[in-house]
Amino acid sequence: MKVLLTGAKGQLGNCFQDRLPAGWQVWATDADVLDITDLEKVKAAVAEFQPDAIVNAAAYTAVDKAEQDRELAALINVVGPKNLALAAKEAGARLVHVSTDYVFDGKASVAYSETDATNPLGVYGQTKLDGEIAVAEVLPASLIVRTAWVFSEYGNNFVKTMLRLAKDRDSLGIVADQRGCPTYAGDIAQAIIDLLQQNAEGGVYHFCGDKEVSWSDFAKSIFTHAHQLQLLSKVPQVTEITTADYPTPAERPQYSTLSCRKINAAGIASSAWEEGLHKVLIDIKNNQ
Repeated sequence: MKVLLTGAKGQLGNCFQDRLPAGWQVWATDADVLDITDLEKVKAAVAEFQPDAIVNAAAYTAVDKAEQDRELAALINVVGPKNLALAAKEAGARLVHVSTDYVFDGKASVAYSETDATNPLGVYGQTKLDGEIAVAEVLPASLIVRTAWVFSEYGNNFVKTMLRLAKDRDSLGIVADQRGCPTYAGDIAQAIIDLLQQNAEGGVYHFCGDKEVSWSDFAKSIFTHAHQLQLLSKVPQVTEITTADYPTPAERPQYSTLSCRKINAAGIASSAWEEGLHKVLIDIKNNQ
């Protein structure tokens, strides 16, 4: 299979390349190679490479910055995916588009299914939802994979931030009233590969971690594992704080657990995020 990958330098893009099945050919692109906001460039790239599938791992993900950077967020999260869908349709290729738990408002108390009503709280979530809609309108057979709380050995993420802070501080205040499921980017990559190998039916799929936690719970798990692996000499004290104690420009959904029943029914297990965390920490240790 020939796959055109966007966002190749990000967490998911890197993990996707690591897990590429034998015999698959990938053209790994990032913004410096392919500007997905330019339709003519996208069409030319697709016509040249003639992929069987396009995996869109590119996104504007700076949640707080998006509140002031609405135009750029919309260009990358809406116009870009629409351009990829148009090019995929023209070329007869499949499109996998990655989306987010931020399309929901977080007011639920049970895991969100793919058919639950969306209601983004901020610019980031709204542009991601608009991107989903644009993709589905152009190419209904597209696979839209929503995920959440992504971490990996690559780039910047919550795990790396917690490790950095833990080395300098004896105690940390971490938000305890937002709940969701951490997800290892390597598992997201594998889920996408599995969906493509199965030639799965188009539509929205939820994929996230197998255990729901708060950010403070997640932090405690990171510190415990990191201490066991001797990445940290001490485990910092975690003080549970509220969202109100830590105001941010963009409002976050307080509850964003995604139900993975649909993708589980296709034989794809949810992300065993604690195993993923252990793998990531070992990788970080080996690369110090």
